[in-house]
Amino acid sequence: MTSKPPEQPDSASAAASGVAAVLPDDVRRFLLASVSSIPYLEALLLLRSQPETQWSARQVAQRLYVNEKRAQELLAELEDAGVVGKTLPDGSQFRYQPASGELRQMLDGLAEVYAHHLVEVTHLIHSRGDKREQRAQKFADAFRWRKDA
Repeated sequence: MTSKPPEQPDSASAAASGVAAVLPDDVRRFLLASVSSIPYLEALLLLRSQPETQWSARQVAQRLYVNEKRAQELLAELEDAGVVGKTLPDGSQFRYQPASGELRQMLDGLAEVYAHHLVEVTHLIHSRGDKREQRAQKFADAFRWRKDA
């Protein structure tokens, strides 16, 4: 009689359980609810690292290795989230300027966690995207024409 090897968890659930064990609950919730992508997180942390600097989309694009249009989108998202503020009336310059002390504290905590758990944070952000893509695909599949229908 041969014994069956124990089932191994899939990599996504193993990663998720590792993330849950390492990341503080408030940071994990913030990442899942508020951070749309790695470039968004990198832009946030870049501006946070130099709070007195006024950043243009071009400067952010050069530092993050994205195109200028994407950098402008990221800055607009960060402004909508209350993370940055415009420093010129024409909206061409931004500065790190959290809308509240609570948000500032959360972002400080996020930066600390990211500095020590980069892999876990990126896995969490990517796993969330994977789930959205899976739900979108299931939704799209619901409208597929089938021969037997």
